[in-house]
Amino acid sequence: MAETRRSCDLLFSRGHVLTVDDRREVYENGSVAVVGGRVADVGPADEVEAAWTAARTVDCRGKAVVPGFTDGHSHLFQAFARGLGEGRSIWPWLCDFMWPYAIAVDPDDARVAATLGAVEALRSGITTVIDHHYAPTDAETVLSVAEALERAGLRGAVARGMVGPRTAVAEARGLPTALFRHSLAEELELTRACVRARPPGSRVTVWPAPLNLSYADQDLVRGAVELAAGAGTRWHTHCSEGRKDPESYLDAYGVRPVGWLAREGLLDGRATLAHAIWLDDEEIELAGGSGAGVCHNPASNAYLASGVMPLRSLREAGAVVALGTDGPSAGHRQDMFEAMKLTLFAQRQETLDPAVARCEEALELATREGARYAGTGAGVLAPGAPADLVVVALDRPHLRPLHRAVAALVYSARGSDVEMTVVDGRVVFEDGRCTYVDEDALLAEAQERAERLVERAGLAKLTVPWQH
Repeated sequence: MAETRRSCDLLFSRGHVLTVDDRREVYENGSVAVVGGRVADVGPADEVEAAWTAARTVDCRGKAVVPGFTDGHSHLFQAFARGLGEGRSIWPWLCDFMWPYAIAVDPDDARVAATLGAVEALRSGITTVIDHHYAPTDAETVLSVAEALERAGLRGAVARGMVGPRTAVAEARGLPTALFRHSLAEELELTRACVRARPPGSRVTVWPAPLNLSYADQDLVRGAVELAAGAGTRWHTHCSEGRKDPESYLDAYGVRPVGWLAREGLLDGRATLAHAIWLDDEEIELAGGSGAGVCHNPASNAYLASGVMPLRSLREAGAVVALGTDGPSAGHRQDMFEAMKLTLFAQRQETLDPAVARCEEALELATREGARYAGTGAGVLAPGAPADLVVVALDRPHLRPLHRAVAALVYSARGSDVEMTVVDGRVVFEDGRCTYVDEDALLAEAQERAERLVERAGLAKLTVPWQH
């Protein structure tokens, strides 16, 4: 007697399926069955399709089917300043451009900018975003940003940027007093309230996020880490992005930032550290030995000439490495295809070794390792995994002839080649449009708000069409 077929909601049929699972299986003629919010089956097309009857079948011939990408570090509120602030290294960029902009952002600006960033992410196959949000950080705005991301269809976290009291390091480095809106106690209570409103298990949760290890008050960092541990969530921060960051910390406290975290028992697998470029050998070993997450942001690191993260050393030490875009004002595009390619190129230029990192590793960082870093359980196409996946066209001139799908995706594909994005078993982008957002209305409102915000922030001089 023939085996009875089971029913599935979605069947992705006869594509190049790159599972990025534990065995790194690739099915050149493969299919994926989805039931509810989970992958139910994946394998050779004939075997999968003999076992399932689908409510909807997606023809994936001439396309790749891959796990959804995780963007491990972004600032979506920065979307309204895209293309401004060029020609500055990280600290002048912050002092002369980003902090005046951030101080001028109002709650509705933040919500609309986050929606714009979410749409761009979904259109390019990003299914999870860690959004380091610090403008403004009242509870209502933080939760409205989280709601905007979830409504658009994303999975992820809003990492609430915590500034706290103005430290001696912050004063010496010229941080504007207007950034310091809340006391240490207020920062912790506001963050606690947001975490309670969107705890672990929410599609978009909230994490504590001291803004930057180099100038954040040590008691604020300690409180944030303890808050995360008590709530069972992760925490996030900028770490040693600029060359002077660890030097200024060492001058102030007699220890480097990652060394202090480890010494205080605050460095473990809950930590997600953005950038981590200027680590010494001891800090690399401490980060790796603790199983901390580190997010590499190759586009913004190049844009701001910040340096190259020690990818190989951190991975060999045991750190969980994700890739990030670092937001629309420093990375400029929410495009993980670009992040994968730039990661490889940066490592090869830094080491002068063309084999130091390969395309398979780049795809792992953008998918399964990013999901480990974010704690979502996604990032692979395997039975039981969250159904976060992407369909990418492979039948375009810049992707042909096709010899190896993984190489084509990492070196030749771009975000605009994504044809469908699925998060938690729901189709959130297809046919060139996001399913849950009125894109035309969003773009019109974003343009209007951005122009007003740039003027209000005193940055109109940066919009001169041709600068000398």
